[in-house]
Amino acid sequence: MTFNRLHFIRQVDLFTLRLFLSAVDEQQIGRAAIRENIAASTATKRIQDFEEIAGVPLLERTPKGVVATPAGEVIVRYIRKLFSDMDDMRAEIAAFGEGLRGEVFVASARSIFVPFLSRELGNFARDFPQVDLVLRELENTAIVQAVIQGDADIGVFAMAPGLDLGGINTHPYRTDRLVAVVPEAHPLAAHASVSFEELVPENLIVISAMHATFAKAARKLGGEYKPKYSVRSTGVAMSLAQARLGVTVQPECDVVQAQIDGVVAVPMSDAWARRIVQIATPRERTLSPAARALLEQLLSRPADTPPGA
Repeated sequence: MTFNRLHFIRQVDLFTLRLFLSAVDEQQIGRAAIRENIAASTATKRIQDFEEIAGVPLLERTPKGVVATPAGEVIVRYIRKLFSDMDDMRAEIAAFGEGLRGEVFVASARSIFVPFLSRELGNFARDFPQVDLVLRELENTAIVQAVIQGDADIGVFAMAPGLDLGGINTHPYRTDRLVAVVPEAHPLAAHASVSFEELVPENLIVISAMHATFAKAARKLGGEYKPKYSVRSTGVAMSLAQARLGVTVQPECDVVQAQIDGVVAVPMSDAWARRIVQIATPRERTLSPAARALLEQLLSRPADTPPGA
């Protein structure tokens, strides 16, 4: 099949173009799927359909990932220009639109900012250049309280045992799953999945935000919960696992982005390991027009299934 301009225009949507660009930038379709918040299988099918429409191979598949073919590089160049022009158009049109002004205070955790929220906040800032975004990085348990107390207009948090949601409205945002990060030589590395019960006897490396979740899971098992190492950041936890000091449990999106050698991510089989990310807004206060615009943008795409599902 040869390149047909009219067929190309009719069949290809902007999201597919952005997905293709992400695959080239990330050099892996799986990572591109996480970046664009869709299932890996859906991303693979979209890109395959895109290549069929183009009529030429656009990606070269290798054991390490994907790279653009010469034809793909041409496509990449034009996609970058297209999105750059669209950003310029969006900024100019915004000046004729609602002209929103003000501040929006957003609270979230690093594990949500990095894989999910930052990109969408960047889009919002370009759409509404006269709105100031004030961002606060908090521990998961503190995000809901920030919204209740008026320190944040919008909070984005992961559901966890013991969180008091009485003073907020919640809105589904994204889904993810927890994985066990184990050294490559560890016996669990060969497992298709692993339960928390199998991890309890190991040297657990736990970040502080997950203590309550693990303690509850251990109580249900009737076992004793004594983590070997307690740290504050995902990066430190995974570096300790890389050094073969133990095993840790992390959101899959963080593990994929970190790309740490010497470890294997094994999906958790427990039902509670499905990570549900919600948006919190105040129940007793009305959102400002600017905060409402941000909320609508964050909710404009449906919550997705966990990465790789």
